[in-house]
Amino acid sequence: MTTTHVKRALKYRFYPTDEQAAELSRTFGCVRKVYNMALAARTEAWARQERVNYNATSAMLTAWKKTQELAFLNEVSSVPLQQCLRHLQTAFTNFFGKRAKYPRFKSKKKSRRSAEYTTSGFRFRDGKLMLAKMEQPLDIVWSRPLPAGAKPSTVTVSQDAAGRWFVSMLCEDPAVQALPANGKAVGIDVGLDHLLTLSTGEKIANPRHERRDRARLALAQRRAAKKTKGSNNQAKARRKAAKIHARIADRRRDGLHKLTTRLVRENQTLVIEDLTVRNMVKNRSLARAISDAAWSQFRSLLEYKAAWYGREVIVVDRFFPSSRLCSTCGTLQDRMPLHVRTWTCDCGTMHDRDVNAAKNLLAVGLTVTACGAGVRPQRRTPGGQSATKQESPRREP
Repeated sequence: MTTTHVKRALKYRFYPTDEQAAELSRTFGCVRKVYNMALAARTEAWARQERVNYNATSAMLTAWKKTQELAFLNEVSSVPLQQCLRHLQTAFTNFFGKRAKYPRFKSKKKSRRSAEYTTSGFRFRDGKLMLAKMEQPLDIVWSRPLPAGAKPSTVTVSQDAAGRWFVSMLCEDPAVQALPANGKAVGIDVGLDHLLTLSTGEKIANPRHERRDRARLALAQRRAAKKTKGSNNQAKARRKAAKIHARIADRRRDGLHKLTTRLVRENQTLVIEDLTVRNMVKNRSLARAISDAAWSQFRSLLEYKAAWYGREVIVVDRFFPSSRLCSTCGTLQDRMPLHVRTWTCDCGTMHDRDVNAAKNLLAVGLTVTACGAGVRPQRRTPGGQSATKQESPRREP
């Protein structure tokens, strides 16, 4: 059995002093400035059909620091500035690999405020984290302990729209090991009435986190809209609205983490359906409910946790008619409107729409895997049919 070393980013909240907050704010501004200047330089070079890589932008940064206009870049740690250039290089690599769009410029008001430090930019000893250019360690709230003997390789400091400060430490966690195989498999159908429906018949309620705070959020947003644009009062009102958004997101994330961890621990194989959430939210009647359900986030958490613990996630093609197919006899119904929640097949079996879909997902996922074909659709490189679509059951004559 091979030993795998899993790297985890453990995120904690901290409360900086006024001096630390000012230093970090300057660092965020410098990171954004350097990133935008490097992106502009690479864009101009591309228009001239010239190639500019990370080494070239690093040399540009050295030259920028020597100018009078950009001398303020020397006042902050150089590590986050170099890291933002590496991030830009990664963004271009993903763009040329057709995995992402062309990099965009960072906005002072909309972009994430963050700075990344490597080992040369921080010191971590005896549970105290000291960043470069700072005289005191950060006042971190240790909501959970770091893994035994963990040494962070990178540290990312960020501030969200609600004004909260966070520090994320990337370190190896030896406690994350593959779980013993149990042979259990489950089909998972996502929905809105119920967040998840399992092939075992279990239904998990949709908590609808956004609905609980919808009135309070609408009031905060109306108050922010009435403030004078660019004023301090508007900034305060926006921060109050952002705090409500953050509370909603925190509850949603916590619930999904608990749910996905439970599913991965209990099952060896998990079969889900590939959904184009980006297109589904274009439905104005369901966009808010679909966004609140966070199906994409659920899938992301499920996939990386399955990789951690030696489980398998099978993704079935989005065109597979899981709701219209009878899980007992295989008869395919012609139509199945969304308002139909229960239906009776010609064979006499009465189906719950969601449970039947989960059973079909499980069956086709296990069948195609047993045949040696993959069922994961090509999400970014279209062309060709997935195995699931080729082997979809048909109506018997």
